[in-house]
Amino acid sequence: MTGSTSGRSALDKDLDKITYAEEATVFFARSRIAIACGAAFLLAVFLISAVVLQSHPQWLLLTAALALGGYMALNIGANDVANNMGPAVGARALTMGAALLIAAVFEGAGALLVGDRVVDTISTGLLNSDAFQNAGDFTLAMLAALVAAAVWVNIATLIGAPVSTTHAVVGGVLGAGIGAVGLGALSGPTLLLVAMSWLVTPLAGALVAAAMLAVIHRGIVQREDRVAAARTWVPVIFAAMAGTFTLYMLVVVPPRSGGVSAAVMGAAVAIAGLGAYLLARSVLDRLTVAKGDELPTLRQLFRVPLAAAAALLSFAHGANDVANAVGPVAAIFAVVESTPGAEHLEFGMSVLAIAALGICLGVLLFGPRLVRMVGERITRLNAVRGFCVVLATAAVVLMASAFGLPVSSTHIAVGAVFGVGFYREWVSNKGRGSRARPSDQQMDAGGMDRAPDLHRRHLVRRAHLLTIVMAWVVTVPASAVIAMVARYCLQVIVG
Repeated sequence: MTGSTSGRSALDKDLDKITYAEEATVFFARSRIAIACGAAFLLAVFLISAVVLQSHPQWLLLTAALALGGYMALNIGANDVANNMGPAVGARALTMGAALLIAAVFEGAGALLVGDRVVDTISTGLLNSDAFQNAGDFTLAMLAALVAAAVWVNIATLIGAPVSTTHAVVGGVLGAGIGAVGLGALSGPTLLLVAMSWLVTPLAGALVAAAMLAVIHRGIVQREDRVAAARTWVPVIFAAMAGTFTLYMLVVVPPRSGGVSAAVMGAAVAIAGLGAYLLARSVLDRLTVAKGDELPTLRQLFRVPLAAAAALLSFAHGANDVANAVGPVAAIFAVVESTPGAEHLEFGMSVLAIAALGICLGVLLFGPRLVRMVGERITRLNAVRGFCVVLATAAVVLMASAFGLPVSSTHIAVGAVFGVGFYREWVSNKGRGSRARPSDQQMDAGGMDRAPDLHRRHLVRRAHLLTIVMAWVVTVPASAVIAMVARYCLQVIVG
């Protein structure tokens, strides 16, 4: 029997190797198809733009800017989709395919419908335009910034590090400005705000997400009568979600008319919160839960709100981060159009459409890698924890917007994931000793340990924490250095 068992084990190992080889082959083939599709998109953008702009004296510059904007949009979709859909996929509220489809639709819709209000954000405020002696230096700087940001985000995606595309563009613009005219091109206040956001927003996301999970865990999970506790707290939590996301959409993605008044915002938030509260109470009153099976039902109850929240975040993210791809392009078009005797250029929906399509393709072609990193490989998420991550992300973005702080949804969302993981780890290890690892029977339905005196457990992968933090720290300086090199190369080419 021993020999037979050993033989089967060896065979199983050999079959596993074949399976891994097959999976690797499929992955490689899919990655090559994705790269080919992305290259085809960029080539189509370049050729179509060249045909449309062929009569313009600066057609090559403008065509290159549009193609580079499309390349940046691909990378935004590939990297930033993890912020919004990672928690939903990790919590099994959405499949990978459904998450990518929803993200592509809502990211593209946000970029196309209301993205035009932020396209000038990146091109103003970071550099002192008066420091540039001529328009050519400025346009080359913006081209170099696009190259640097896109290349850096592409590298980060390949190594599996969710980084801030906003900070990548900021670093690219600053580096290109320094390379062109020196330190006099920099805007000190903006640099200070960016540096503050590195430290403040991830920590805030972690603390808010952990606090939300603590409320749910202590207010519902640890109660003897969990059904009664759920009927008390779940409607309040859902009302907070509805109110937060209503405010998020009205503040972060206001309509083209110039914004929404405070009275309208307050009324909309109150109506959304009250509606969510009443709906949740109605559902809970009709819900019959078998004794001892309350928490699995609670997780199921959080799945739909988690999916809806992820979709809303995708819409808002597409509306705001499209500026990372279109902002430098808009600056180049504006400079070219301001040249004496230049013809009028239509910069509007067509360019936003290119960016929106690029983001959608980036999500569908390259999104899964970072979605798995955020949703599955940092710490284990369920619907309740994922809900805390998404709601915390929206809440911190709102707080930062109120103070005028330039923030990264990537930093906030990933910080929230770590906050949830470290909170679970702290609760799990509180009061434990150094005996055996807990069995599945010693885990309660909320994912916390019931067994006393167990050795310390790690529920957050430290290696991923180090990789992500290092990527965050070097994003702005790395993009800046790449931009300096790119600007020098472009200057040599132009002559």
